[in-house]
Amino acid sequence: MSVGTRRSPALSKYVRHVPRVALAVAATLALSSCGSGSDDDDAKNDTKSAGKAKESAGSEAFPVTVEHKYGSTEIKEEPKKVVTLGLSDQDAVLALGVKPVGAVDWFKEDPYGKWPWAKDKWGSDKPTIVGERDEYNMEKIAALKPDLIIAQYSGMKKEQYDTLSKIAKVVAQPKDHADYAAPWQTMTQQIGKALGKEDEAKKKIADIDAKFKAVRDKHPEYAKQTLAVADSFEAGKYSGFTKTDPKAIFFSELGFKLNPEIDKLAKPGWNVAELSAEKLDVLDTDRLVWVTSSTEANDRIKAEPLYKKLKVSQEKRDLFVPYQDPDVGAAFSFNTVLSIPYAIEEIEPLLKPIK
Repeated sequence: MSVGTRRSPALSKYVRHVPRVALAVAATLALSSCGSGSDDDDAKNDTKSAGKAKESAGSEAFPVTVEHKYGSTEIKEEPKKVVTLGLSDQDAVLALGVKPVGAVDWFKEDPYGKWPWAKDKWGSDKPTIVGERDEYNMEKIAALKPDLIIAQYSGMKKEQYDTLSKIAKVVAQPKDHADYAAPWQTMTQQIGKALGKEDEAKKKIADIDAKFKAVRDKHPEYAKQTLAVADSFEAGKYSGFTKTDPKAIFFSELGFKLNPEIDKLAKPGWNVAELSAEKLDVLDTDRLVWVTSSTEANDRIKAEPLYKKLKVSQEKRDLFVPYQDPDVGAAFSFNTVLSIPYAIEEIEPLLKPIK
């Protein structure tokens, strides 16, 4: 997963070393009150009762037990202070109405405030930065006195889990998936269960699945087209993203077929295939989406002699999408329950029909 600003080359480089890739009560309650008061009084009483019922519903969801890579964690009470250690975990937590008190620094990018899909959720609050990527500052985390530590989109090691478990309850990355390779739906479900908001999480997942389906129904031609997602952060070096990378997953859920040749060229445990100019033919698909950090990078790619020989280039079936301004590439790089609606809204108009 890579997110871009002027630092996006570094982000892409780091990410290539990333490994490849329940029923709590939170239902809406219909309440009615009876008595001889006025309608206004009834409305006020209903509001108070609904508020209390909501608090009660949240509390009644516990205890919950969440299984993960390193076993299972029982959470006995609703967590009040949450720290997220996965690179994009804060999005799902925010989507479920909880503001993390601590989060990791995504390759020196603020994990709060700047992205349009999360800005309103954070408001004026900012989390304490408790590490970068999979390197955690245990002292800072302990100082926050969290009730719950979440690490879904992460590469947390067993020794880190053991240390963090002495500080608070820890929900590590999902089992049955390689690090950084669990589907966004699975990570959202895990986070929802840990927060006592499993039903709410399922509803948000279903809503997004419906958005993807709406695009597929609107564009049945996507299913007949093969698509590749690529990046180039350095002259002469190119990256094709495998089927386990969030960016490729996003376009797959829009309906496109992915090129399996990219996966064959990737090293074991990598989410990208490193390509030289001589290997660019693997990107000669029906559609090619470049996610880049600058117009300079775009011009450099377009000027590559071997790239200009590809039909996808000659027939202008390639699309250059910025990570930022607008934050399209960042949105489908995060590929979270919070960022996906924004990504769909931004990318669909750019995917113009091809001849």
